[in-house]
Amino acid sequence: MLEPLEFISGVIEGFYGEPWTQAERLKLFDQMKVLGLNTYFYGPKDDLKHRTIWRELYSDSEIGILSEIITACDQRTLRFIYGLGPGLDVRYSDESDYECVCRRFDQLITLGCRNFAILFDDIPDRMDATDASRFSSFAHAQCHLTNRLFERTRCECPEVRLFFCPTPYCGRMAESKLGGPDYLSILGKELHPEIEIFWTGPEIISQEITVESIRDLQEQLRRKPLLWDNLHANDYDMRRFFCGPYTGRPLEIKELVSGVMLNPNNDFPLNFVPFHTMAAFLNAVGPWDPREGYLAAMMEWLPSFETVHGSISLDELILLGDCFYLPFQDGPEAEELYNNAQLLMGPQTHCWEKAARVFRVRASQLKLLCTRLTELRDRRLFYALSGRIWELREELDFLERYLAYRENQNVPHPNFASECHHLGTYRGGIVARLQRLMTRYPDGSFQPTEPPLFA
Repeated sequence: MLEPLEFISGVIEGFYGEPWTQAERLKLFDQMKVLGLNTYFYGPKDDLKHRTIWRELYSDSEIGILSEIITACDQRTLRFIYGLGPGLDVRYSDESDYECVCRRFDQLITLGCRNFAILFDDIPDRMDATDASRFSSFAHAQCHLTNRLFERTRCECPEVRLFFCPTPYCGRMAESKLGGPDYLSILGKELHPEIEIFWTGPEIISQEITVESIRDLQEQLRRKPLLWDNLHANDYDMRRFFCGPYTGRPLEIKELVSGVMLNPNNDFPLNFVPFHTMAAFLNAVGPWDPREGYLAAMMEWLPSFETVHGSISLDELILLGDCFYLPFQDGPEAEELYNNAQLLMGPQTHCWEKAARVFRVRASQLKLLCTRLTELRDRRLFYALSGRIWELREELDFLERYLAYRENQNVPHPNFASECHHLGTYRGGIVARLQRLMTRYPDGSFQPTEPPLFA
């Protein structure tokens, strides 16, 4: 038995979408070394041989890329984890499929990889007839394959470590019995005790992860879980990105998990604050104030926002970041902007006039900032921002035009048409049309939108 791993901290390249470039990965490794993070997980869903055609071995050119990554991690004393996701169509009782996994692991072992993950996330929770006749449950089948793989790989290379992502990898999935009844308890009993198990919290993207929930999970898994944290992931909504602080996790949770790894924004240049604030959280020994961590990280990120006509200010960067904060909340500056905009939808009272003045100042500041960001010297950073800031600018411009129109009207809700926001070109396309069919309410529920009188 190997010695227990040190606390695992790092970054997962595990999102759906275009993988990071090699240059971005090397830059990441340098950042991780500075921040005190120790582990990089390679598992981009759109590496076809990671998931879709997992039975095929890597080509010589692909091996060259992976070898460079492993070497770069070794040079910086970072742990490299290679992830394989065969769950879409693996046959748990099929010897040839087992050998395919072994050959893939052997291929990586020859490159120096010593840490592997087998992933059964985001797959159908059913077995084919042959597997169903052999195994009493989905969990039994996965444990059988994983334990066998672990023992075989350990014989080939005694220092190998293995990580496991379950099919129900969050509390909601487990409660709905995804993977079958008692899935997590079966894992706890049958999966080799040295195999680490990933967990995302109560949800796929968890607003909060409590101490109580992790303690309950420990009892089922009979080990500390390893957090696969999707707090800043944006592959489910590429109109947004998240540069708010690492939050919603109490410091005490560090004693109850074997590590914390962040699966972040797809756009690598937008992850500066997520990486820095997660590292600050993990290094914190006293009280952790997420907002203070965010402001400190923003100050460090500011030099990246040099334009051809000088740098933007820290206040401007904070205002921008607050508009792209976290999945479940906007930053304070953006929240104030929204609240004032919301007041402008109502009757023209004294409060309306005050909100109009404040909104105009902030909207003008943001629109000008969005324009200035087109001049960023760091073009990769601009390309990552461009679509999002253009959409923000367009919405602010639309509301400014509506505000000017309202100031000349005496009715609360006059019909309004903007000469610059035409039907089909503004909020157009099939996705926008489909979204308008259902109205979302503040509690998260939906109802059909009132149909027009004339179709």
